[in-house]
Amino acid sequence: MKTNDYVKFLTQTFVQYMDQPREERQKLKEEKKGNKEPFMLKWFGILPYVIASSFQKKK
Repeated sequence: MKTNDYVKFLTQTFVQYMDQPREERQKLKEEKKGNKEPFMLKWFGILPYVIASSFQKKK
């Protein structure tokens, strides 16, 4: 990708972002936060997550 194309892409992305109403941007940001994977699953895989959740269920 040439530098001019990259600058054009960044400009278009920025303008699209700024054209959205503020409430819509905040709503999308909150939805994105809510869809995050748990820390244990993201960094250590499924096995530690299953073990931790089974201990939490016993309590």
